[in-house]
Amino acid sequence: PPTMPPPPPGPPARGSLSLHRAYLRSLLGLLRLGQLALGAAFWVTVAAHKYEGAAHFALFAAVLVWLLTLALFGLSLLGRWALVPWLGSRWLLTNLVHDLALGVGLYAAATGIMGYKAERKSYCNLPGYSQHCLYGAYLSAAICGGIAACLYLFSGLYCLSRRCRDQRDII
Repeated sequence: PPTMPPPPPGPPARGSLSLHRAYLRSLLGLLRLGQLALGAAFWVTVAAHKYEGAAHFALFAAVLVWLLTLALFGLSLLGRWALVPWLGSRWLLTNLVHDLALGVGLYAAATGIMGYKAERKSYCNLPGYSQHCLYGAYLSAAICGGIAACLYLFSGLYCLSRRCRDQRDII
């Protein structure tokens, strides 16, 4: 059986844990911070308001991708991706698949759902409408989701370009 190449090196170990500061200052690290902020804004906006139907899927998708992004960010920031079985030795590919398949795919779907729901509630945005209106919440979530999907696309393309140049590390 072929032997697996060792995982890319993390930051040098100093004590128990150390931050991989180069990752935090890198393009991928900054994109991850933006993805986490916009993802949280998306799902908090949806969860804080009454939602029904397909918005359940949109909320599920946003929270799932957000939690996976948080895990990728944390492991990358601490330089501990080698601890993840099978994926640690393929960390750049793991980030690439996460960004393009999950991040872009699920956020695009969630954005479409919330945009559709906002359009269906656009009547309540009229002046003088006295009932509780979810248009603003749905539209805000759709905008946050659309921008987050773009950030995932950018980070996925960044990882793809590194992979095409035969680089194995995320920065």
